[in-house]
Amino acid sequence: MDLILWRHAEAEPGHEELPDLERALTPKGQKQAKRMGKWLDSQLPENCRILVSPAVRTVQTAEGLGRKYKTHAELAPGAEPEAILQAANWPAGRETVVIVGHQPTLGQVAALLLTGEPLDWEMKKAGAWWFVQRDPDEPVVLKAVMSADLVVK
Repeated sequence: MDLILWRHAEAEPGHEELPDLERALTPKGQKQAKRMGKWLDSQLPENCRILVSPAVRTVQTAEGLGRKYKTHAELAPGAEPEAILQAANWPAGRETVVIVGHQPTLGQVAALLLTGEPLDWEMKKAGAWWFVQRDPDEPVVLKAVMSADLVVK
């Protein structure tokens, strides 16, 4: 199974009048999402599933990919790493899954996959980490780590 963890792009800062789930991407974040979405689209198989947190900023990030996606309440800010893996059906799934979500959860998922513990690893905004596990008896492989500023415009 292939699992891609994609952190949302740069979003406007939170404040008392704006609920966290309603924070939108900044103009820079819109560019990051489109740039990373273009790269991901060129790498992903046609039959992949894209699962997105219901937050405005993650939905806008996913829209940069230009493919159909589904929002999942279980992926909202504050989700547990295990909930992310369960939503993706990791490692039993047969199709590639892209999760568009938040820190610190995505960094914790990355750490859990590679070390067995949900450590607080930092993921760059708009960054994507690509994990592969073909056989449950084989180790998880980190196939790629990509940031929006490395993608050729």
